[in-house]
Amino acid sequence: MDLTDHLARTDVMITKTVLSPFPAFILVFAFILVGGAGCTSQEVRPVPLSDHFDGARFSNRDGSDKGIGDVARFFWTSLWNTKAWPEFIDNPSPDPIEPRVFEGLKVTYVNHATVLIQTAGLNILTDPVWSERVSPVQFAGPKRIRAPGVTLSDLPDIDLILISHNHYDHLDLETLRKLRLQQESEPMILTGLGNTSLLKSIGYKNPRELDWGDKVEIGGSEIYFVECQHRSGRGVLDQMKTLWGSFVIRAPDASIYFAGDTGYSPHFKAQGDAYGPFDLSVLPIGAYEPRWFMKDIHLNPEEAVLAHQDLKSVQSMGIHFGVFQLTWEGVDEPVQDLKKARAEYGLDESAFWTLAPGKSRWVIASEATR
Repeated sequence: MDLTDHLARTDVMITKTVLSPFPAFILVFAFILVGGAGCTSQEVRPVPLSDHFDGARFSNRDGSDKGIGDVARFFWTSLWNTKAWPEFIDNPSPDPIEPRVFEGLKVTYVNHATVLIQTAGLNILTDPVWSERVSPVQFAGPKRIRAPGVTLSDLPDIDLILISHNHYDHLDLETLRKLRLQQESEPMILTGLGNTSLLKSIGYKNPRELDWGDKVEIGGSEIYFVECQHRSGRGVLDQMKTLWGSFVIRAPDASIYFAGDTGYSPHFKAQGDAYGPFDLSVLPIGAYEPRWFMKDIHLNPEEAVLAHQDLKSVQSMGIHFGVFQLTWEGVDEPVQDLKKARAEYGLDESAFWTLAPGKSRWVIASEATR
């Protein structure tokens, strides 16, 4: 039996037994996380040895990683610990989207880690995902319970796409292919070392791959690719072979931090000191249980609040929750836990907030960030 048959049978078997709300997404997620789903291999361009690259694999500076034994334990215990999610949640009516924003900063939450950032005349899209599932196959794996808050056809012309890393819920090839085809001109696309061959395979002519600390200028704004604590891999052969990271956007009217996907580590304070303060930090708050397995690579809401403080953020926006069920927590727990964390650390809701898919917010730049 090949992997796709196994996944299909697993989905059916678990649905019938109803031992818990556990679907096949945990199996697919575990395979993606440590290697096993698919066999996509990517070559890394020659780069110097460093404290996060040994010539063959990238790593987190603290050495955090998970092995196949951890994945087996996660998979087995998920059978009775995963909380049920609803099959579908309707979105509110979307807010209107300006073709461009030349003064100030406007953000629109699309879904998961996909955010439309509009400032200084630039339209920036982060980790775009419009597919039904975030998986190597479209018949199994994490399936969305909310539609994207903005349809692809309603997007304005995109100037810049930021890809934090190559996991399926952040680098969605079908979405990126459609985005390229519907644009009048190809947007600039930035990502970590090793991912450009994958992007070229779907028609992008000039994707740019960056190491931590690299800078690119576009339209009067500076974009930095910076360290975070995560991992990469889309299959057996490419685990940790491409680089993950976060982005700093320094625009004339705003300073923005996009975390992508990350665990909590001293990198937040280092980046707050080096690049902060920020008018807005876009931080993940979901996919965090169980902590023994997820802590290295995913923030929980309390850690997101700590990151907000470390980054010296005036405001932060929570993402990466309530769309794809990736881990154990209930669909509403990230927002509820964020509320508790704000109260614990004395933060007002206006300092760290979330949006429903399709909703937008104007962010007023602070004098502290100028």
